[in-house]
Amino acid sequence: MAIRPGDRYASLNRRATFDYFIEERIECGMILHGTEVKSLRQGHASINESHASQMGGEIWLFNCYVPAYKQSRENHEERRPRKLLLHKKERNKLIGAIKRDG
Repeated sequence: MAIRPGDRYASLNRRATFDYFIEERIECGMILHGTEVKSLRQGHASINESHASQMGGEIWLFNCYVPAYKQSRENHEERRPRKLLLHKKERNKLIGAIKRDG
């Protein structure tokens, strides 16, 4: 999947394309809480040091940085694990690849 100029992404890890061989790109959603949505809309997220892993039959994103929203009194944990939203077929394909390749 090529990145087109009109596409809008909350966060990209361009460095990963230089450091690793990317076999396939998967677009997915993420479960967000409270002020995380506003912080992402402002473009303040970083997935540079994050990784996805399987836990309990689901795919989770670990170490993703979403900073606190400055105009709010109550904020979220900045580096909490976030559940990724994938179709069942895609999720099973990733879990199978993790079990096969490690």
